[in-house]
Amino acid sequence: MFVAGHSRTYAITGGEDRYLSRTDHRNRSGRATYLYRSFSRLQDETQRHKLYEIAFDLQPNDCPRREEFAIEILNRIDVENDYLNCICFSDESTFHVSGMVNRHNVCIWGSENPHVSAQLQRDSPKVNVWCSLMHNKVIGPFFFTEKCITANVYLDLLQLFIAPQLEEFQPWIMFQQDGAPPHWGSLVRDSLDETFPYRWIGRDGPTPWPPHSPDITPLDFFLWGYVKDRVFGTPIADVGEPKARIQAAVCTVTEDMLKNPWREPEYR
Repeated sequence: MFVAGHSRTYAITGGEDRYLSRTDHRNRSGRATYLYRSFSRLQDETQRHKLYEIAFDLQPNDCPRREEFAIEILNRIDVENDYLNCICFSDESTFHVSGMVNRHNVCIWGSENPHVSAQLQRDSPKVNVWCSLMHNKVIGPFFFTEKCITANVYLDLLQLFIAPQLEEFQPWIMFQQDGAPPHWGSLVRDSLDETFPYRWIGRDGPTPWPPHSPDITPLDFFLWGYVKDRVFGTPIADVGEPKARIQAAVCTVTEDMLKNPWREPEYR
């Protein structure tokens, strides 16, 4: 644990090793006293610092809903061993030509406001893309022509692209989506009920998806990071280039690469 924004920086692990090595000639009680003092100073420093920025956090009602979801999924796995293999996870992501990424979870600790600012490009050219993951394959990518994804835009995607792609896996497939506003439109939910009756996971769905939970979908903790590493490995010259790079990166994802990410949701 590090506390920045002060004339000194303390590290618990490094501090413990350092203080123990300085007191080898002392008895055990002396070493314990030194160690206690080092942790006490660290605690005092931490309490004097404030968290100046936190852009994303779980709400009070989120944890019980995450727990309920986890219990339901684990119970289904107990009944059906390969239940996770029946789920088709889906998600959208935005790729900016500038390489700008979302940095929501950045926190700045300091004894006073550091007045740190991040330079952003207004109206930066971008590509909105949808993908889904099954235990052995990637479906997509699908590129949106619209700059903004609305419920009507998403409904077109669902009916004209997603449903035909998953038709061969009916009737056992479970379709998952998060609680983003475009996914929650009444027409979207009606279409999901018709296409995947009692077999979709999402906001207000037969199996409710817990809010603020990107950490339990393999697109967020695996696919998008993998693809963006490849897309932004070298600078992008023009707005048409990201699509080709995204397509090429997705094509490199193999069934073997999906084995470990597919085990992660159960552990998480």
